[in-house]
Amino acid sequence: MNSQTEKRLVPGPAGQVEVAIDLPAGGAVPAGTALICHPNPTQGGTMDNKVVQTLARAFIQLGWRAVRFNFRGIGKSEGGWDEGRGEIDDAQAVLDAVRNPGEALVLAGFSFGGYVASRAAQRLVEAGEPARRLVLVGPATSRFDTAPVPADTVVIHGEVDDVVPLASVLDWARPQSLPVTVVPGVGHFFHGQLPLLKSLVVRAFDPARA
Repeated sequence: MNSQTEKRLVPGPAGQVEVAIDLPAGGAVPAGTALICHPNPTQGGTMDNKVVQTLARAFIQLGWRAVRFNFRGIGKSEGGWDEGRGEIDDAQAVLDAVRNPGEALVLAGFSFGGYVASRAAQRLVEAGEPARRLVLVGPATSRFDTAPVPADTVVIHGEVDDVVPLASVLDWARPQSLPVTVVPGVGHFFHGQLPLLKSLVVRAFDPARA
């Protein structure tokens, strides 16, 4: 994302996983780790996706360590597409490798990555180590079995998303009484509205920083 981004390979269930880590400015001690999951790798999704990078910038501004990674078979990550199952294992492997014991955790994801984040969060709850919060942008509820999420989850979706229809996200959110922030006139990739997306995430965590 910038010259300060640390790239490394960590062990995963299908081989090495490529990871990118960005720290808050000024050498501040991070508030915790924010793990950000990228969109569908079969449709060109990578950790360098603009929405994923926007989420990383939001968390860096909030004082978190932003961790992005490539799912199996993408970039330098080994293995191949596993239809969403192994990709959840990839997320867990990255967490195991980069998260400090007891450190606060936020899980975030865009599109397919939102599905992965929801399932990874579910596993953490079952293990008695829940994430502090989730941020899901354009979650792929129409294409993957996205898990129910905590009531304080931040869900942001474009009104005219032509990849994941807004109606699908509302159908998923409705039984949970889960609020969804709808950005008018915006499609799946938030073209032209990435600064607004960043502001919405920052404001959800710390209105004073927005």
